[in-house]
Amino acid sequence: MKTVGIIGGSGFIGSHTTKKFLQEGYKVRVSATDILKTEKYIHLKALPNAQNLEIIPLKVENKKQLKEFVKGCNIVVHGGTPFQLDVKDPKTELFDPTINGTENFLEVVHKNPTIEKVVFVASVASYNTNFPMPAGTKSPDDTFDENDTPFISEESHPYAQAKFIANQSVEKFIKEHPNTGIEITSVSPVGVMGKSLSNREDSTSSGLQFLFKNNIAPNPFIQMLYDTDAEFALVDVKDVAEAIYSASVKNGLHGKNYLLSSESWKVSDISAMLNNKKTAGNARIVYKNDAAKQDLKVTFNPVIISLTEFNM
Repeated sequence: MKTVGIIGGSGFIGSHTTKKFLQEGYKVRVSATDILKTEKYIHLKALPNAQNLEIIPLKVENKKQLKEFVKGCNIVVHGGTPFQLDVKDPKTELFDPTINGTENFLEVVHKNPTIEKVVFVASVASYNTNFPMPAGTKSPDDTFDENDTPFISEESHPYAQAKFIANQSVEKFIKEHPNTGIEITSVSPVGVMGKSLSNREDSTSSGLQFLFKNNIAPNPFIQMLYDTDAEFALVDVKDVAEAIYSASVKNGLHGKNYLLSSESWKVSDISAMLNNKKTAGNARIVYKNDAAKQDLKVTFNPVIISLTEFNM
């Protein structure tokens, strides 16, 4: 039985990823920033094959804890970046755990003899920090894929900037260590939607669906989405978990970073679907998913399925 370590394995995406690996017969090790806050991960204990699950304390900035966490792992999935829209201290809340955590992680796994594969759960922000708005000089009618030049702006949300810089750290590491024995692959999902496996109240993805359903704007960023009726590229959380698993077990994907996206819809239409109403517009494909479909063999669900499951 192989062991996979999943940093952030009790979060929105992480829980579905943990479920997938348990279903596939893996021993799964999940991180917890505070082991005493059992409400953060108790839902994982109810998953099938949970007897093969262990929860280990970990803060990604702590190299000693990182070494203990990855010890004996064959695969490590790094999806532990906090996704926050409301940020008081960007450096402490986002930049340090995201960028420094990624650099520490790379240093630790490079020295680990058992790790064969590493998968980073990056973000569409690693390609475009302006998301969901167009990147740079692109127009709303343009499409985007992995061959486009990544775009970063200092005016973008700190979360997006942190994810972009962290991805650059991964690319730099790969270039500087051409003979590393570890295969490193990244996946970059757009807006992730669907049903949460937990009752956690700190899921930004679940929170965003709730806001869109009820037309609530708690901050200027969300209000901007309503005011512009922004077109939002979405992907099902279960499809993201499938892609992570596929990237973990397939060989020959070293250095790749796959966009994970289904359809793009106007926010008004997303709200309509969440309220079981007819949409005014139609879906478009803005962020292309051809590479993920070909290499990772992922079949992406239509957005209506994800939003319907959120209401279940």
